[in-house]
Amino acid sequence: MPKVTYIEHDGREHAVEVKSGLSVMEGAVRNNVPGIDADCGGACACATCHVYVDEAWREATGKPSAMEESMLDFAEEVEPNSRLSCQIRVSDALDGLIVRLPANQH
Repeated sequence: MPKVTYIEHDGREHAVEVKSGLSVMEGAVRNNVPGIDADCGGACACATCHVYVDEAWREATGKPSAMEESMLDFAEEVEPNSRLSCQIRVSDALDGLIVRLPANQH
């Protein structure tokens, strides 16, 4: 299974295996990674699963859709590498993915 590393805003790392086909958000929720609230359950209807994709992985994770970009307007501290983790599907090509969590998730 692909491994995803979630880095909390304070630097604590959570390296977990996530089944291919699940979203990065689902991987966090199923592995009790703190900092991803996922209030909408992955419907791209909130911004509580906001993450920063590590620069080395930006191309591999793709660009956000128009809907995702509009939802990111509700996130705090949006950066060019901001994504909603519910919109990133895990695959073998993303084995080793690193995402960082913002200090505030609203």
